[in-house]
Amino acid sequence: MPLDLKSVDDDGAFAGYASLFGREDLSRDVVLRGAFTETLEKRGAHGVRMLFQHDPSQPIGVWHEIKQDSKGLLARGRLMKDVEKAREVLSLMRAGALDGLSIGFKAVKARRDPRSGIRWLEKIDLWEISVVTFPMLPDARVSGFKPMPFAGEVPTEREFERWLTRDAGLTRSQARALMREGMKGLQALRDAGGGLGANVNLATRIREATSRLQRSVR
Repeated sequence: MPLDLKSVDDDGAFAGYASLFGREDLSRDVVLRGAFTETLEKRGAHGVRMLFQHDPSQPIGVWHEIKQDSKGLLARGRLMKDVEKAREVLSLMRAGALDGLSIGFKAVKARRDPRSGIRWLEKIDLWEISVVTFPMLPDARVSGFKPMPFAGEVPTEREFERWLTRDAGLTRSQARALMREGMKGLQALRDAGGGLGANVNLATRIREATSRLQRSVR
């Protein structure tokens, strides 16, 4: 997958896939889609530790969001710059020298194919996600984190709509209502039965987008 490590924010915010569904890793494990559902419901993002090289004595930040999509386990977090090791990791990330992600977990439900030796992981208890030099799954990488997919210029309507649907979690009709009439339009859509569902982080994400826009037009 494409890497964009220069987009790792100065404040330590970044994102990447910590696991990819259906991909065999170097230990012959394959994570199946939905394997993290129960553990994420139980722990949430804040219950999963961010470590360096799977070392429990080296926590380096916090995860703000961990979710499953069609590709795998997507994690968004922030390195704590007050921590010396986190500052070192951030510097290495921005230089492109460190970009691996790896999960620490317990296999709750798994089956091994006796012929191929592959272990199929159906249910996983996720403990931590580490920033590592060499991930067990080579494609599990930091991809950078921009709250919006544009920086340095005012976005087009299409770019902003794409952000609202992809990252803020709105449906297309909700995104267009928000773009057309602001929050009043979104409120009207909700009252008409097109509710917001589980978009509890919408206000935070829009504030992030606004901050990005303000910086880009200065």
